[in-house]
Amino acid sequence: MASGGGAAENGGFKPLEKTQSFAEGAGAPALRRQLYPDVEPYQTGFLPVGDHSHQLYFDVSGNPDGAPALFLHGGPGGGCGAHVRRFFDPNFYRIVCFDQRGCHRSKPNAADDWEAAIAGNNTQELVDDCEALRQHLGVDRWHVVLGGSWGSTLALAYAQAHPSAMGGLILRGVFLFSPHEIDYLFQSGEVFGHHPEAWEGYRDHIRESCETPAEWETERQNLLGAYYRRLCSKDPKVAEAAAKAFIRFELSISKTFPDSTKLEHVLSTPTILIPFALFEAHFMLNNGFLRRGELLDNVVKMKDMHVRIAHGRCDYVCRPEAAYRLYKALLPHMATQDQLRLEMVSGAGHSDSEPGLIDALVRATDEFREF
Repeated sequence: MASGGGAAENGGFKPLEKTQSFAEGAGAPALRRQLYPDVEPYQTGFLPVGDHSHQLYFDVSGNPDGAPALFLHGGPGGGCGAHVRRFFDPNFYRIVCFDQRGCHRSKPNAADDWEAAIAGNNTQELVDDCEALRQHLGVDRWHVVLGGSWGSTLALAYAQAHPSAMGGLILRGVFLFSPHEIDYLFQSGEVFGHHPEAWEGYRDHIRESCETPAEWETERQNLLGAYYRRLCSKDPKVAEAAAKAFIRFELSISKTFPDSTKLEHVLSTPTILIPFALFEAHFMLNNGFLRRGELLDNVVKMKDMHVRIAHGRCDYVCRPEAAYRLYKALLPHMATQDQLRLEMVSGAGHSDSEPGLIDALVRATDEFREF
């Protein structure tokens, strides 16, 4: 997500770069932007992709003649909630959302047939799906693509593969799929420093399912792989228990103030729970199907775009360093100062429901109305 204004200079806080904007301390805006009102889709459908084995659910809302905007959800496997349309001004934007392969309303759902849902499910295929949807809807060029968490990864991969397909990006909770990012979250135990009980729950699910100390000694060397084996188990009870432990861990560290209602809804809804856990483990084990450093190495392909990045200062899922590294990699290639801004949002965690991140997102989409 991104700031709609210039660099914050109030309260004695000096930004690191002129093109970088922060919502920090006394420099933070006194009044936060809120989500736009609920808006219902005027078009829904299913788009066959690949060899037609996948049917992508999509919906379109807002202004039929407006500037086309594409929203890319997180996970992988998270699916789109109704609230994501509300980041955009419905009078200005033609808002397009879709559920990525195998999750939520797309078919097949991993909860029903995980082998079919996981077939052809990788970053390159999902980038192709974004292009297929653009062409299907008759969009010449996306005015803006907004992606958060895994959605930021997919947005970057899409932008670098098809730079002429969009005018700009808004990114929230950047994740670059570096080995350190993956190990921090799922293997090294560094999460314990801020969320000890959540990390112990994640780790202990595997430990307690091992029959012998020797098995645990092996499994603990690759906790992500241990989860993936259980998620792919032919025993639905084993797979569901692993999915609940995996997603409980992530959602428990995603918000500054955890939302038990949302957590229980996800854990009790297999068509949301199973794809979320399975695809996240699948992509993490395969390094996002990206070469190490690929998204940083190819930023020059984005030199003609406007880019806004917003990241929660207290994001313990996707750490702020990824957003900062992306910003620093992009900066030398931008022709003008207004093309790129990074906003570190104080007090905000990872979730796009954090008030500070909602504010940053809405300001960014509003700012893009002027481009």
